[in-house]
Amino acid sequence: MATTARPKQSAAPAGTAASAERRLVEYRVEDGLAILELNDPPANTYTYEMMRQLDEAILDARMNDDVWVILLRGKGNKFFSAGANIKMLSEVTPRFKYFFCLHANETLNRLEHTPKLTIAALNGHTVGGGLEIAMACDLRLACQDAGKIGLPEVNLGVLPGTGGTQRLSRIVGKSRAIEMMVKGETFSFEKAQELGLVNEILPKDTFWDQVLMYAKQFCPPNKAAKAVGHIKRAVCSGCEVPFESGLAIERELQQLLFQSEDAKEGLAAYVEKRVAEFKGR
Repeated sequence: MATTARPKQSAAPAGTAASAERRLVEYRVEDGLAILELNDPPANTYTYEMMRQLDEAILDARMNDDVWVILLRGKGNKFFSAGANIKMLSEVTPRFKYFFCLHANETLNRLEHTPKLTIAALNGHTVGGGLEIAMACDLRLACQDAGKIGLPEVNLGVLPGTGGTQRLSRIVGKSRAIEMMVKGETFSFEKAQELGLVNEILPKDTFWDQVLMYAKQFCPPNKAAKAVGHIKRAVCSGCEVPFESGLAIERELQQLLFQSEDAKEGLAAYVEKRVAEFKGR
């Protein structure tokens, strides 16, 4: 089992709620998985400093050749994340609020665009900015009977400003997304699964073990991890361009895969009627 330690951060700017000495995002690499844990229980609300640490962890995982899948979860068993730290926002200037949202958006864009599969393990309440973080991941696994989910920002007189209005509408459709956000209600993981917000709901007593098993199925030798990453890139990039341009992206990525060791192994295994042993190359 390989473990990767991360360096300490530089000091946070004035107006942030967290000290740079504190690990607000715990990070480790094991068995091909980068595990990122939001560490400010019980609610795991995020500040500027937590977003900085999350951004650096995402970049580290993206560039690490030993990482095939990125897993994100919250510390403890009550919250995945309740979103932005409201106390911090109430104490800073409007200008800082603007740049805080801008930086958070950039961090979640980096998470979404990372060419590796990303999975949010929703171990508790996932509301507001917490759901915005989860929606920036490719897949969302929820713990049964562990909490509520939703975007209630309208009740604070604001909107979901970390990509929530854009990502939710792309997941559940425009009309349903508007209804959910203007009502500001929270609801069960079961309803979220019906809406397509949650991919699977896993039993509470074995939740984390099953999350790990689920994630490892996308790592070598089980899956061609490079193909998994290129599927993600084709979908994410293709959804943002005209259909013909999306097809061009698909063809380019397919050509790259045809040159990979895993494609040669996969095709050979099929012909030889055996199970492929992928290496992620």
